Amino acid sequence: MPDGVRLAARIWLPRANGRFPAILEYIPYRKRDMVRARDERNHPYFAENGYACLRVDMRGSGDSEGVMPDMYTADELDDARHVINWIAAQPWCNGRVGMFGTSWGGTAGLQAAVDAPNPLKAVIANCATIDRFEDDIHWMGGCLLTDSLEWGATLPAILAAPPDRATVGENWMQMWKSRLENLAFPHENWIAHRTRGDYWRHGSVRFAADRLTCPILAVGGWSDRYSNSVVPLVRARPDLCWGIVGPWGHHYPDHGEPGPAISFQDVVLEWWDHWLKPAAPAAPEWPSLRLWRREFDPPQNRLEERRGGWIKLRNPAEVEPGILHLGNGTLENSSPHETVRLAVPFDIRHGECAGDTGYFGRVGGQPLDQSADDARALCFDSAPLVEAISLVGSATLCLKASTRKMPAQLVCRLCDVAPDGRSNLVTRTILNLELDEGLDARREFRPDRLIRYRIKFPTTAYRFLSGHRLRLALASSYWPLVWPTSEPAGLQVSTTGATLALPEHADKAKASPSSFPPPKDLPKRKTWAIHSPEPLQRVPAAVVEDCLTSSWRQPSVTLRFESIDVALSYQTSAEYSVPSFDPARAICEIRHEIEIRRSDGIANVQCCLRAGGLGTGRQAAIEISAGWNDEEIFKARSVLTF
Repeated sequence: MPDGVRLAARIWLPRANGRFPAILEYIPYRKRDMVRARDERNHPYFAENGYACLRVDMRGSGDSEGVMPDMYTADELDDARHVINWIAAQPWCNGRVGMFGTSWGGTAGLQAAVDAPNPLKAVIANCATIDRFEDDIHWMGGCLLTDSLEWGATLPAILAAPPDRATVGENWMQMWKSRLENLAFPHENWIAHRTRGDYWRHGSVRFAADRLTCPILAVGGWSDRYSNSVVPLVRARPDLCWGIVGPWGHHYPDHGEPGPAISFQDVVLEWWDHWLKPAAPAAPEWPSLRLWRREFDPPQNRLEERRGGWIKLRNPAEVEPGILHLGNGTLENSSPHETVRLAVPFDIRHGECAGDTGYFGRVGGQPLDQSADDARALCFDSAPLVEAISLVGSATLCLKASTRKMPAQLVCRLCDVAPDGRSNLVTRTILNLELDEGLDARREFRPDRLIRYRIKFPTTAYRFLSGHRLRLALASSYWPLVWPTSEPAGLQVSTTGATLALPEHADKAKASPSSFPPPKDLPKRKTWAIHSPEPLQRVPAAVVEDCLTSSWRQPSVTLRFESIDVALSYQTSAEYSVPSFDPARAICEIRHEIEIRRSDGIANVQCCLRAGGLGTGRQAAIEISAGWNDEEIFKARSVLTF
């Protein structure tokens, strides 16, 4: 880099001599071991098809030099541009570069596409975010997600793992110790910035869509926390952006679950061949959006295949919505004669059926039957549908609400209720009623004053079958996905003028057979073995000695790479508790451990983040330690009150 910091890369080149278009994946997830198996699914296949491929460890991660104080820093964004220009100048590159990645890597590609360097000709962003505050894993509608705490424990452990002697040489221990001495705890920034503001707008391409300058293929999955980025991005820049959203979670689509999975590698090769190989590509004939439209599935923890079918939308614009009116427990086609003000329950057990947000891509964690949570909420039901209807886009709820005090949360769930009473989650959102419409600042507050709110659900594609009912469920807590307010706010909603707008209300979009190829088992010869003796363990909510508890644990998983004599093991656990059902005393504890076995020794990193209520406030304490061959070489602790 221009400041002298060296970034480590692994490069695959086509067997033939010549100059080739290049493809970059740029992430902090340890190319040497952590995601080595995933890299070898993608990059060798692209190289076999005529591309020079690079996997680069970001500054301060893996085998790269430097430090990483936070996500998406100015150094990180500048480095991406320098790397792209460096690639274009190499003798094996024809000067045309593409960029792809999933999660952080996909978001890095989107950020690089803003005023893109000239060699960057196309981007593929999988499971990425365009809004770091609202559609990432930190805050949802201004409400703190416990996912942010999990990531707060996981990221420092990844960054605290050592570089490899085989890559960086004999100064690896000095490099490691320097990295540990400068180790940051980014969750402190994530928790401290409670409104959108400049911190979260930085790196959120939603606010710089007019400055995107190269074509983008955005890929997502409805079971992923980041799924809401695809459709809004395509709608913001239909001239440059195309989108695919499948049924899966936070995965590359060739390993997508719930299925059906697709061959990600072949889909993206079509994209690269179009934008990187021709000298002057014509406008492609692809539909703007290809979406998996879901249908009712029996709610269950793990769903390997989802019902539904692919739909294609040539025009990404919003359609004219159908309007349903909120009555006294009803959703009606016309405005009800009687309007009422209704109390929204505050029940700390509301959320037990929520499942995961889908961010971390674990096995299972699908939303369960919502009936128990529906019983803890204020519900509005439609009559049984005479004909099937489709929801394609973002449902919008408009209503007036009042509270006795702030802060207050409004949790909104849209469910599909089958004739037998099972309730299936379709989409959900949460709003901190204390914030203004832009989530940038606090509103002026007066107790019990009705304030009008316009609440937009994440985009989805879902078909409600005839005989089923739509259910809107409202509540004021969502533990353990969302950190609760310390006490009930006395939330009420008025049905006066309250509406639920459903885009594509008529069942017009017809499902078509998939044009996507089935997934390939890549590579043909595996260089790794995966050992996971126990499956992920989930312990549902239970009351133990007047304490509400739930937990999950991912036992140790080991990836062994025989050819380089390296093995990486990791395990994670999460425990949630609410003593005496008092939300002010809620506790979330996350533990993450990494062990790396190499021919020259064994490294171990352990990180624990514990957040809990203090009665008058909340505190997040993080502890991390690193050792080499059973000798502790680093230990640190940080405490944040929030």
